[in-house]
Amino acid sequence: MSDLFKKAISLGLGLTVVSKEKVEKIVDDLVKRGELAPAESKALVERLVERGEAEQSQIKSYIYEQVQKVLKELDVPTESDIASLEQRIAALEHKIVELEGPRQE
Repeated sequence: MSDLFKKAISLGLGLTVVSKEKVEKIVDDLVKRGELAPAESKALVERLVERGEAEQSQIKSYIYEQVQKVLKELDVPTESDIASLEQRIAALEHKIVELEGPRQE
């Protein structure tokens, strides 16, 4: 197995940012150098692209979880917290208007 192929397989996190075109180019280079059979190239491209997409999905999930964790630790209000407060403010405003009664000018 060539160093280039080993690098492509072991890219790990880097594979998530490699475009399909770059993967195809790497695989085409392997085919041209005789290190990979042309019949295997399409399957390898598909496997590498699938792996990249899976890793990208995992990374997005991990980042989302970490951001949520940090926001919670910092006591940043959620969208539902803000909506709840807006409803409470609207209800209080309504009560104030009721208590003030009709305005006379």
